[in-house]
Amino acid sequence: MSKQLQVAAIQNGTVIDHIPNEKLVEVVRLLHLERLPNSSIMIGYNLNSEQLGHKSLIKVSNHYFSKEELDTLCIAIPNATLSIIEDYQIKEKRAFDMPSDFDNIVVCPNPMCITNNEPMPTKFHYCADKKVLKCHYCGKEVETDEVRFTK
Repeated sequence: MSKQLQVAAIQNGTVIDHIPNEKLVEVVRLLHLERLPNSSIMIGYNLNSEQLGHKSLIKVSNHYFSKEELDTLCIAIPNATLSIIEDYQIKEKRAFDMPSDFDNIVVCPNPMCITNNEPMPTKFHYCADKKVLKCHYCGKEVETDEVRFTK
């Protein structure tokens, strides 16, 4: 019995795989996929997965995401995988790497923080031991699954 692809292959572009089903809509929103007019976008929802039971994935042809976009996804879907496709082949496949610092990606939940009262970008540090983000300015800690994104 041959294994058949559930979502069509792309020639060049990016594949984000192992997205928890409940995070798919958030990922589509965070990546602003509606703003990619020159890319074909394929979305698979509720696909079988040995790892998750069921998963979602996104394939975007002829587009590669920025570091800021990928940093945002590290917070939203930390256990997902990213594949770079060239000429129908996987050129690079990796898990998301959680950076140590996040600039202007997360909103500080502290209403007294200077970033909520002055026109300035936010800055957070990832504390791996606690799995939280800590505001550089006020020290407020926020769980990664409770963050609000700036965009």
